[in-house]
Amino acid sequence: MNRKVALVFPGQGSQQAGMLDGCPENDDLDRLLDAAEALTGMPLRKLAREGSAEDLADTRVAQPLLYLADWAWGTGLLASGIDPVAVAGHSLGELAALAVADVYSVEAGLELVVERSRLMAAAVATTSGSMSAVIGLDGPAIAAAIDGLDGVWVANDNSAGQVVISGTTEAVAEAASVLADAGARRVVPLAVAGAFHSPLMAAAAEGFSAIVAQAEFGDALIPVYQNTAASAATDAEVIRERLMAQITSPVRWTETMQAFVADGITHVIEAGPGAVLAGLAKRIDGVTALSADAVGIEQILEEVM
Repeated sequence: MNRKVALVFPGQGSQQAGMLDGCPENDDLDRLLDAAEALTGMPLRKLAREGSAEDLADTRVAQPLLYLADWAWGTGLLASGIDPVAVAGHSLGELAALAVADVYSVEAGLELVVERSRLMAAAVATTSGSMSAVIGLDGPAIAAAIDGLDGVWVANDNSAGQVVISGTTEAVAEAASVLADAGARRVVPLAVAGAFHSPLMAAAAEGFSAIVAQAEFGDALIPVYQNTAASAATDAEVIRERLMAQITSPVRWTETMQAFVADGITHVIEAGPGAVLAGLAKRIDGVTALSADAVGIEQILEEVM
C-alpha cells in the first residue's frame, strides 16, 4: 500500500493537565517553556502540570501550552522517521503546523502565539460571547437555519454532524432554540472564553494581522492546508495572507479532510494532546486516523512505515 501521511495539530479544547508530560523527549522544551513564561508572565509549567479546567481555559494559558505540546509531538514524529506529505492544524494548531513545516522557527511561532492569545483575551474582555457545538446537522443546514439572526455565525465546520457556532451570548442562545426546531439533536455550550472565529474577534484579528505582516516567513517544506482555504500551500506570502484572516474566519475542517482524501492522503496522525482530531478524521471514508498521544509513536510507525 502506498501510504501518504498527514499530521494534524489540535487547538483549544484539547488542553488538559499533564499535557506536556507525555510528549516525546525534546531537549528544547525546557528552554521554550522558559521563554513562554517570560513572554506571558504566567507560571505555565505549574499550570501545565496541575492547572484546573478553568485555569487551562484561559486562552493566554491554553494557546502557548498547546502550541508547545503540538510542536513537540510533531517534531517527535518527524524524528522517528515519519515523512508527512501534508500538515494542518485546527485553529491554534495551525501555528504549530507552520512551525513544523519550517515556515518560521519554533521561537518565532511562540512569539506569534503569545501575541495572538493576548489579543484574543483582550477582545474577549470587551465582548460578551460564547460558542456551542451543534450535533446532528451539517454546516449548510446550520448556516441556513441561522441566516437572518444577528450576532451568530458558523465558526468551525468540524465534520458532518458536528459544527460549532459562535457569537454573542444572547444570539448563540437564540440560535440554539432555532437549531433545535431545525432538527439538531443537541446544542452543547463549549467551555471557551469567547466568540472565537467570528467577527466579534475583529480587534484581535487587526492587531494580529499587523504582527504577522512584519514576521519573517519562509516557504513551507511540507504543504500546509490552512483553515481559511482548506487547500495546500507552500508559498510564504500565500500562507501569511491566509493566517492573517484566520481569527475571524471559520475553520473549514470538514473541507480540509475532504481535500486530504482527494489528494491521496491515506493516514491522518494527530500530533498533540488528546484524540479529538483523530476522532473527527475517522468519520471520513478513505483515511486511517490515529492519535499519537493515545497509541504512542511505536504503534504509529507500525501502521505507516
